[in-house]
Amino acid sequence: MSANEMQRKQLAGTGIPVPGNDIDTDRIIPARFMKCITFDGLEQYAFYDVRFDAEGNLKAHPFNDEAYAGGSILIVNKNFGCGSSREHAPQALVRFGMRGIIGESFAEIFAGNCTALGVPAVTAAQADIEWLQQAVTANPAAMIQIDLENKVVHCEGREVAITMPESSRKTLVEGTWDTTAQLLGNLKPIQETAEKLPYLHFV
Repeated sequence: MSANEMQRKQLAGTGIPVPGNDIDTDRIIPARFMKCITFDGLEQYAFYDVRFDAEGNLKAHPFNDEAYAGGSILIVNKNFGCGSSREHAPQALVRFGMRGIIGESFAEIFAGNCTALGVPAVTAAQADIEWLQQAVTANPAAMIQIDLENKVVHCEGREVAITMPESSRKTLVEGTWDTTAQLLGNLKPIQETAEKLPYLHFV
């Protein structure tokens, strides 16, 4: 994947509102579903305990609502992703289809994990978040655009100011968020530099 392909200057999609403060990582994905070697299949357990009852029947939840099917922008409230620092939470959301998250605030480690997956977790004022949630509830087909270059979100003709740590915004805009891809993409110059270091010996 090239740097241009990894850039997250702008992204757009329909939204899924998940209201509530202090939604922790155990609610995003319960710990009992993390007995896995890889992250494959975690999407089926996203918000599991609030999406299904004890018999496995669907409960009322935005992730079960057909009106929001295909939504890729999550709209949340305060302190989203608090609790355990487990990477499984953003992994489950990404694999469910989330490409961006807009909220009032995020747990720091959760937001950092999102950035490492190429998912912007941006913040907006409480009134703007409430408006976005109401707008998407009223019109699930409403298109939301996250513009990281200009630090705004567009929806239904309205522009909402957003913020995120500048280091995270920069790495997403420049397409340098995937450190593994960066290393693999620059393998030859890395090897050439390593060969010049006197304390490394290659057989």
